[in-house]
Amino acid sequence: MGLVLFLLLGSTKPISYSPDPNTIIINQIKIEILGNSTVGKYKCNCPHTFRDTIFLNSITKNSLKSDISTNDFDCGNRIMNKDLKTTIKVTQFPKSTVNITDIKPFGTNYKCSLKLKITDKTLSYSNLELKNSKEFLEGNVAVKFSDLALEPPTKMGGVIKVKNEFVIHFLLYKL
Repeated sequence: MGLVLFLLLGSTKPISYSPDPNTIIINQIKIEILGNSTVGKYKCNCPHTFRDTIFLNSITKNSLKSDISTNDFDCGNRIMNKDLKTTIKVTQFPKSTVNITDIKPFGTNYKCSLKLKITDKTLSYSNLELKNSKEFLEGNVAVKFSDLALEPPTKMGGVIKVKNEFVIHFLLYKL
């Protein structure tokens, strides 16, 4: 009898945890600013530890909101860090806000509304696509310094100029 019970129970599959497909747990946000200047491309990063849960198909909590310290942006060298922080007026506006709402499935990806508050300006985007991968949700927004009432940095009497257009690339890392 014991052998029969062992054989029956030994052949059963273990219970596995299947995450809810209507829930996405985010544990980090990474913001990158990608642009060009007369001397080449630049990239400034700002990883931000952040944990929140998105409930798809829910009216109670279908959003993410986080304040990002603008002082934490790193462009890879001290001079570029200083230029970026001066340009976005870090001492006057020490935080930017990312607000992602109305997240909906869109095929294998998602669509959302996005509000970015940078300096004292708020940029709004609707139907922004978030590409879905195993590790993160990813989105891109094209922005101009002039949209933010800012002047792109210049150096050496205007010989080195940052282009007015740049891309804000953000990654929402899943748990």
